[in-house]
Amino acid sequence: MEMISNKLFFFSTLFLLYAFTNATDIKFCDKKGVYDVDVKGVEISPDPIVRGQPATFSIAATADKALSGGKLVIEVSYFGWHIHSETHDLCGETTCPVSVGDFVIAHSQVLPGFTPPGSYTLKMKMFDGNQHELTCITFGFNIGLGSSVADS
Repeated sequence: MEMISNKLFFFSTLFLLYAFTNATDIKFCDKKGVYDVDVKGVEISPDPIVRGQPATFSIAATADKALSGGKLVIEVSYFGWHIHSETHDLCGETTCPVSVGDFVIAHSQVLPGFTPPGSYTLKMKMFDGNQHELTCITFGFNIGLGSSVADS
């Protein structure tokens, strides 16, 4: 019985360590700001991202008000240098209208095979249809050394 208990403890601890090491740390742009959309977490798959293969960013959030549309503005930096910007229709990244409560924004993209490996920072701002900023977050992600189709 003690052996089963020890194994259960071991696997429980291993699971918690795995979950902790795979958590993406988000920061709000304005630490004192009150946003209409509260971001709860970000999941990146795979982590680290592999060049030339699909990467998915899933952002769990809660809306204080219903949203019929809007946009996402994304800026990417590499070692502090701004390298890329893009704008997406909110309804293209989640189901609209967004009801009050929990929702998920999901975006998949294939990064070019020539993308340098290393640490990146992503800044995402969300705006409603009237250009009112709903939230602003930043988080880091890594692009690994893994091979890509373009490398072969």
